Amino acid sequence: MTSYGVNTPPTAVLAGDGSRSGVSWGAIFAGAAGAASLSLILLVLGTGLGMSSVSPWAHQGASAGAIGLAAILWLSFTQIAASGMGGYLAGRLRTKWAGVHTDEVYFRDTAHGFLAWSVATLLTAALLSSVVGSIVGAGAQAGATVASGAATAVGVAGAGAGAAASQSTPDSGAGPMNYFIDSLFRRDAAAPAAAAGTAPAAGDTGSAQPAMPERGTAATSAEVSRIFLNSIRTGALPPEDARYVGQVVAQRTGLSQQDAEKRVNDTYAKAQAALKDAQAKAQEAADTARKASAYASLWLVVSMLIGAFVASFAATHGGRRRDL
Repeated sequence: MTSYGVNTPPTAVLAGDGSRSGVSWGAIFAGAAGAASLSLILLVLGTGLGMSSVSPWAHQGASAGAIGLAAILWLSFTQIAASGMGGYLAGRLRTKWAGVHTDEVYFRDTAHGFLAWSVATLLTAALLSSVVGSIVGAGAQAGATVASGAATAVGVAGAGAGAAASQSTPDSGAGPMNYFIDSLFRRDAAAPAAAAGTAPAAGDTGSAQPAMPERGTAATSAEVSRIFLNSIRTGALPPEDARYVGQVVAQRTGLSQQDAEKRVNDTYAKAQAALKDAQAKAQEAADTARKASAYASLWLVVSMLIGAFVASFAATHGGRRRDL
């Protein structure tokens, strides 16, 4: 025993025995439990503060940019506070290593802090798996939405027209295409009332057209909706369809054939522009969701790396306090 020096305590040889493990799992799990608990508390608190700053009313509450920045800062603060506490507990509660070189003690303390952060991260991810899944799923769904933006817009319009075609009354009001169909058959106050199913007057040569059989307004609107939807899928309204719909409009509104066809073309252009605008807005929303998901994932990685560093550093500080 005297070969180790007179100042070396007798227990130093056993404590510094290389056969003993240098990992204090009890201290690591204790620090991880504390870090996971504090993370959960801070995340719930941050969710409550975020909800209180959001308002469904226009021009009230925090903006989307402010909420995103606050979420990033709060997530970073959560990682720093929870990881720091977990690392400090792991370093402070670990078994004292006597007779171990200072550099080795520093490495072991750093490893204890990192392991405490790792276990705490796994525990938190297990408790908040739905949150992580929503972040990853948002990016995947955003890409799928961008790819199917045009089909969605046309599909919504087709569903609305199908609902309109199945209604027995013309004023059911269902479907986004109904507004444009109804605008076709608006009668001008100055226009003469046209008798349905009759030929034009003998002196009227500008609007000569064959008499059409009288049909129900619901059936007529449904037929025009199908014509419009088919032309939207093909990309243009065929001249024969425009002429036929113009005859229907002229019969219902008293307009001349030329004015009726002009109204048909103008209304079709408005409907097509509305669908393109809906498609553009859907693509813009999907792209915004994709970018938000990417930024959230990147900042989550950055905050986790900060937490790993803070936990390791706090463990070395706790270990030095333990060895005093």
